Amino acid sequence: MSNRAVALGNRPWPALVFDLDGTLIDSLRDIAEAANSSLVEQGFPAHPIESYRRFVGDGVRVLFERALPTDRRDPELITRCASGFAAHYAHGWNRHTQLYPGIAGLLDEMSRRQLRLAVLSNKPHPFTCQCVRHFLSAWNFEVVAGQRDGIPKKPDPAGAVEIARDLGVAPAQLALVGDSSVDMETARNAGFDAIGVSWGFRTREELWQHGAHVVIDDPRQLLELLD
Repeated sequence: MSNRAVALGNRPWPALVFDLDGTLIDSLRDIAEAANSSLVEQGFPAHPIESYRRFVGDGVRVLFERALPTDRRDPELITRCASGFAAHYAHGWNRHTQLYPGIAGLLDEMSRRQLRLAVLSNKPHPFTCQCVRHFLSAWNFEVVAGQRDGIPKKPDPAGAVEIARDLGVAPAQLALVGDSSVDMETARNAGFDAIGVSWGFRTREELWQHGAHVVIDDPRQLLELLD
């Protein structure tokens, strides 16, 4: 945990809101393979898996805005790519994805302490729910929210504020844990504490630059913040 950490709000928090991909689950390869299959179907080259660290985080359409050549990013093509991605991901969403090391132990201890849990993701809502049911069914996530029509995606605070309302907890009493600038900005916009994790898809520097109150390198360090 870096000495760059700044003052956090009301700890211990009664509930924590987690990003999903890059925070709880390492899903990069399955996302990349589905996206590459869709690109190839449309006549474009595949990208290295590592490139998807930069592409993901802002929803599927933005993923393809980043993955397509700059002169081919028209809405109709992006829609076709997104539809192809959904079809391929539906068949391969759990081939390689797994919990990050230490996440199971973290959630076990949080459950033992009766802390309340939620997920807020820019992954399409059906896939978000599917991943939570499959990989996180051992723990009680009271609210699970992916990208849905009518709710602006992160970093707009609407989804985070909705979760706070569903939990019956004031935003100032909550923290959002995530691996990207989108998550840190969402937390700040919603009035949450912003906890960055360095084991995900983006860099520590990105997290600091976009408003992290603290950046942790191991799930056990989140328990230290709770003590």
